[in-house]
Amino acid sequence: MIDSFASLLIHIIVAIGFALSVWLGSFLLGRIGTALGVKNSAYECGMLPKMTIQPRFSVKFYLVAMLFILFDIEVVFMVPWAVCYRDFIAQYGTIILGSMLSFVTVLMVGYLYAIKKGALEWTR
Repeated sequence: MIDSFASLLIHIIVAIGFALSVWLGSFLLGRIGTALGVKNSAYECGMLPKMTIQPRFSVKFYLVAMLFILFDIEVVFMVPWAVCYRDFIAQYGTIILGSMLSFVTVLMVGYLYAIKKGALEWTR
């Protein structure tokens, strides 16, 4: 039993030894460099960094992004249906068409609700 776990034990010891040696090397070599004020400042393409607060994004930006992701993923669900529709039309034509029409109806209701609530109006 010890023989079967010997390779695992060696692997763990080597991994811990490697991690400790890298940490120790970084700690010792990191002290060699001197920290200056210019060296520790933020670099922004040669420009001096301004200490102003960035403006907040509007909630509309996130709302439009979430709606885009939602409707984009729903279109991804339609692609396999469109590919397989021709193969199954003889057996299950009305069931497949009915299920997709109900799916599109739910999507359309959601889209009309988003328009009614003004979720897609960017300037509002």
